[in-house]
Amino acid sequence: MFNFSIVTTWIDNLLRLTLGLGDFWAILIECLLVGVALLTGYALIAIVLIFMERKVCAYFQCRLGPMRVGPWGLLQVFADVLKMLIKEIFFVDKADKLLYLVAPFLVIIASVGTFSFLPWNNGAVVLDFNVGIFLMTAISSIGVVGVFLAGWGSNNKYSVVSAMRGAVQMISYEMSLCLCLITAVILTGTMQISGIVEAQTGPWQWLIFKGHIPALIGFLTFLVAGNAEANRGPFDLAEAESELTAGYHTEYSGMGFGYYYLAEYLNLFVVSGIAATVFLGGWAPVNIGVAAFDQVMDYIPGIVWFMGKTFLVVWLLMWVRWTFPRLRIDQILKLEWKYLMPLALINLVLMTVVVAMGWHF
Repeated sequence: MFNFSIVTTWIDNLLRLTLGLGDFWAILIECLLVGVALLTGYALIAIVLIFMERKVCAYFQCRLGPMRVGPWGLLQVFADVLKMLIKEIFFVDKADKLLYLVAPFLVIIASVGTFSFLPWNNGAVVLDFNVGIFLMTAISSIGVVGVFLAGWGSNNKYSVVSAMRGAVQMISYEMSLCLCLITAVILTGTMQISGIVEAQTGPWQWLIFKGHIPALIGFLTFLVAGNAEANRGPFDLAEAESELTAGYHTEYSGMGFGYYYLAEYLNLFVVSGIAATVFLGGWAPVNIGVAAFDQVMDYIPGIVWFMGKTFLVVWLLMWVRWTFPRLRIDQILKLEWKYLMPLALINLVLMTVVVAMGWHF
């Protein structure tokens, strides 16, 4: 399989040896290139996800979705982005202006920061620390602060109720989310993102196969908790339109609202990407132990495997959103604290026993 570190090494040598730049300028240019690539990918994936959601929603509701702007409605998202960019940005009277202005940036920073940890290909991991899983969950937690400050700073009673719901829900489901990741860390023996993927290379070595029952339970629990963490239906009570208008971002317009809109869809992609990385092998191909088949699979680029697995999970979560009705707040918290949390704890102990006894593949 192609190792992307060949490209990064070539760029580094070009800047340092060919152009004769010092360490400071070479590192600065490399950081700028990586930043531009991340932000470009972030924007493009958001556009794809918005269009995909509309079409998936239309399919489940037996309609066509956007069809007027461009062929098959392909340009509808671009029209919406343009409209959002030129919308007037207003300020709410008697709102806490500092909190009101800072909140959207906290949400988008948390989203982009977590997005930066995703392993796109072998050798193409932007942030690859030895405690990568820990840092990823820590950075993603900043988004809770942005949601709460948006409601509190807007000076709107509906936004405050929404922010309280969102904060309680996200903090609660982070417990199950982290326990599922710890279960995977116990099986792979590392918290480094690339190390988790490398532990899943080889025939039938994806965690859902390698760790069998505990890994499968962890994967399903992670999907439920991740869906709630991203405020997606049926866990979107913080944005219950029939009760709270638009929720915590009711008083935002223009790109203030746009940041929340972007973060919601990219958080869906991030949750799906983490699930694909930790439980489905990330960029690792499908290997079944048959030499000819495995060789053909190895020719497919790692980024294709990663994107394919991630969008498969995205589609699954969209299916869930447009199938199940919205839950009440008591049902959401009961599901976490009475069912998911105990299940994740028991599964963590089970995985520890499986690893200690060597019962995994």
